[in-house]
Amino acid sequence: MSGLQQRTLALAASVRKGEISARDLTVKTLADIEARDKDYNCVTRLLMHRALEAAERVDRLVLQGQDPGPLAGVPFGIKDLFDVRGEITTAGSKVLANDPPATQDATLVAHMIAAGAIPIALTNMDEFAYGFATINAHYGNTRNPHAPERLAGGSSGGSAAGVAARMFSIGLGSDTNGSIRVPASLCGIWGLRATQGRLSVEGSYPFVPSLDTVGPFADSAGGLKACFEALCARSLADVDVSSLRIARLGGWFGENMSAPMQTAIDTLSMALGATDVVELPEVARARAAAFVISASEGAGQHLKRLRTQAADYDPAVRDRLLAGALLPSTLIFQAHRLRHWFRDRMHEAFAKTDILLAPALVGEAPRFDQPEIEIGGKMVSARANLGLYTQPLTLAGFPVLTVPMKVPGLPLGAQLIARPGREDQLFALAEKLETDGLAEARLI
Repeated sequence: MSGLQQRTLALAASVRKGEISARDLTVKTLADIEARDKDYNCVTRLLMHRALEAAERVDRLVLQGQDPGPLAGVPFGIKDLFDVRGEITTAGSKVLANDPPATQDATLVAHMIAAGAIPIALTNMDEFAYGFATINAHYGNTRNPHAPERLAGGSSGGSAAGVAARMFSIGLGSDTNGSIRVPASLCGIWGLRATQGRLSVEGSYPFVPSLDTVGPFADSAGGLKACFEALCARSLADVDVSSLRIARLGGWFGENMSAPMQTAIDTLSMALGATDVVELPEVARARAAAFVISASEGAGQHLKRLRTQAADYDPAVRDRLLAGALLPSTLIFQAHRLRHWFRDRMHEAFAKTDILLAPALVGEAPRFDQPEIEIGGKMVSARANLGLYTQPLTLAGFPVLTVPMKVPGLPLGAQLIARPGREDQLFALAEKLETDGLAEARLI
């Protein structure tokens, strides 16, 4: 059988005990990716030298009787907008292909390696993170491991699909409008959009600086927690799950779900005792504001290059950037005003609850040849509306953990939202859901 046979924590324990060498595991993982990635297109570059270097360091520490770290020997994929020393950071674009290589690792990459993890590969993404599908004109499209004719989601789709396909245990991604939450849901794995600003974005190529966040994907709730602790270089306190007050988001977040998603969310709500329903005001306007801010700031990152390299961009991405550059300043100002207002409303929503539950997407992954889905009784773009439930929450910057619900058929994900800085509550609940058999990563 191909692919990793142990999940994150068990794998790290085996390496620390000397039951398997990090180098042997790394060599097998690299060979497995080379053999199987043609089916999914998760990876754009293997990091053979860096991977073996990191693995040999882990093995030396084990032989010396030292602890190589909580993620010892665990292979991880890196979205190709994070700097990796010696590699060109392309951000999924040919536009940057001739830039100089990075001289040092991005902060999160460095933290992962310090925790014993093995940087195994750079992963595919939407060009400059501007998309929800990991459809890339330069590097090809990433396919969903559970159904290769369907989208893996984006823009961090390569990292998510690689975890689901057991090519690596952890994937690093970024999330501006849903780029971790969408692919985690479609690929059936755990994902975290951390509180905005809690994890360093140093050494990551920006998309929308005022909204960008970073975070991990993982093959288990415990693996996700261990990864987060490594990334923020601190341990989380224990949380009494029984004391958590959980409510369900209604209104906008209770509409337009497919029948399987509706059933899954209802089942999870009942299991969690989430009988209270919270409705956020002006959600549609919040989503629109996220679109405006993303378009305007995204354009601002690229105006100089667009003047000289416009033909090198994916035409669809180029058109979005040019449209963003033409937005009037009054509209952008209004969008930022709404952002601050909506964040206040989000804080108010937590007056009587600790965690809010919402669907991550309308339903299962659309097919590549499926241009439209039904929203509000109308047929609309499938890809543009993958962020229907994730984009509004972007404005507030609250932490969101994506839960792979245990359902028949294709994967479906739920969002768990907590107050800023309360990732500890999200992980406590996630581990309980996994233990109780209500959630589980779907690995092929």
